[in-house]
Amino acid sequence: MSEGAGEKGRGCGYGCMLLAGLFAGLGLLLALLVTAGLGALRTSPSGGLGRLFATAAEAGEDECPFMNEVLAAGQGEVKVVRVPLSGLIVLGEESWYAGNADTALRAIRRATHDAQVRGLILEVNSGGGGITDSDVIYKAVQDFKSAQPGRVVVTLMGDVAASGAYYIALASDCILAHPTTLTGSIGVIFQTYNVQELAKKLGVQDVTIKSGENKDLLNPFREVKPEQSAILQKVIAAMHDRFVTLVAENRRLPKETVLPLADGRVFLAEEAVQHRLIDGLGYREDAQVKIASLLEAESVSVYRYEEQVGLMDLLARPRFGARVDWASLLRQEAARDTRMMYRWSW
Repeated sequence: MSEGAGEKGRGCGYGCMLLAGLFAGLGLLLALLVTAGLGALRTSPSGGLGRLFATAAEAGEDECPFMNEVLAAGQGEVKVVRVPLSGLIVLGEESWYAGNADTALRAIRRATHDAQVRGLILEVNSGGGGITDSDVIYKAVQDFKSAQPGRVVVTLMGDVAASGAYYIALASDCILAHPTTLTGSIGVIFQTYNVQELAKKLGVQDVTIKSGENKDLLNPFREVKPEQSAILQKVIAAMHDRFVTLVAENRRLPKETVLPLADGRVFLAEEAVQHRLIDGLGYREDAQVKIASLLEAESVSVYRYEEQVGLMDLLARPRFGARVDWASLLRQEAARDTRMMYRWSW
């Protein structure tokens, strides 16, 4: 074979490979688009696609998020939705994994605007999180129940459902825990750092210009004055009192009974039952039987919602792409450690 023919053959081979790669990429993209389209069609048989669009038309995206609906378990005529809630309860994060606070809140709101949904099963596995974040989700669960008479909510606890996670569970009509669950941790925590002594050794000086004596409360380069600690302790006491009051009201217990239990300790599941902080022990199947009983139904169909995630969503997120926004991640971690939280500090 001549040299010219060989080069021509190699050029054709490279071109064919490039063309094949292009078609493969287009095929993958098409497959993803088709999969996303089919996922959007997986709505409940009782509601159908028309019901989904009708629900979305009744409210805005924030009120009634558009999420894919999937049949998860059961064949009953009564429709309930299973909502996972896991990890640190902080709203406004960029991550969208199933169970994070934002996705859970969107799922609850989605279910609230579906008239066919009679109940929620909250599957909670979290040590708590932000005070306001926990309260927002607690309120969303209450709104779900008040939006339609006869709705019920059952919470099933996982490895841990403590502090802010337990706070959210209080909105339920029944709380079940696995035999191995840790729960409780009723209280408020506020943590920060003081580097005053370290700064002296390193020769670092703090320069702060402020409008008032307490404007830089908990400045890490200054000693915390007793009167400043008292200011923050007053706020913490108020947040703690709200938590205790909600436990007393929702669990139908005297406040005097709750107070000794609200020192931040965690309880084994059997202990929590004895203290009436939860209603019993069980697994996923028991939660389904319980919610069917509360709804006076023989059985239920359990659905779950899934976020619609496309290829561009994956590529646009720093945690999945090549770029990692470390500054943003550090800011998030710093915010978690320097604010009051309903969180079990393990």
